[in-house]
Amino acid sequence: MTKLTLVIGNKNYSSWSLRPWLAMKQAGLDFAEVRIPLDGPTTHGEIRRYSPSGKVPVLIDGDLKVWESLAICEYVAERFANHLWPADLAQRAIARSICAEMHAGFQNLRENMPMDCRNRYPGEGMTPGVEAEIDRIFAIWRECRQKFGTSGDMLFGNFTIADAMFAPVVMRFVTYEVKLDAQAQAYADALLALPAMQEWLAAAYSESESIAHFKM
Repeated sequence: MTKLTLVIGNKNYSSWSLRPWLAMKQAGLDFAEVRIPLDGPTTHGEIRRYSPSGKVPVLIDGDLKVWESLAICEYVAERFANHLWPADLAQRAIARSICAEMHAGFQNLRENMPMDCRNRYPGEGMTPGVEAEIDRIFAIWRECRQKFGTSGDMLFGNFTIADAMFAPVVMRFVTYEVKLDAQAQAYADALLALPAMQEWLAAAYSESESIAHFKM
């Protein structure tokens, strides 16, 4: 079988790259990694070599290219790791719903609290729009943990794509020191404790690139 290749951006900044990378790591897949530093003079051309959309991430599986984080996660689950979705039909529907909501929404959070793993900006970016979106995220986490997550530490007990989709949100909460209630903090701590998350963070801290006002 041809080895999978995942093309990503900077680990410090690229929230969309983190999502499929984490899902693939949690699935135990062996894959090559191509990291393209973002916001540089050659970035667009380098990404275009791999990605039809001109954006990262993109998964390469032989002659097939799959772009967009959620599509990559769906492909990985369908082909290699169906346990990345809950086994129960109703729970899968909820998981897909919150993944789609995360993918398409929360624009205020993205704009005002971009992912930046290395730095800390306590209290910055907390606009009324951001606060409302954070409240919605807390409600999602609370409902999933209470209804579906009692068998483990993740939103649906075991790790799923839903957790991958919210991983960059957890990083934002760390960077901007967002106050979490006990249940949200326990979930965030469990996600951060995953060896794959620790691997990503170690790599992010070792990167030398610095991008001012980067939003992704």
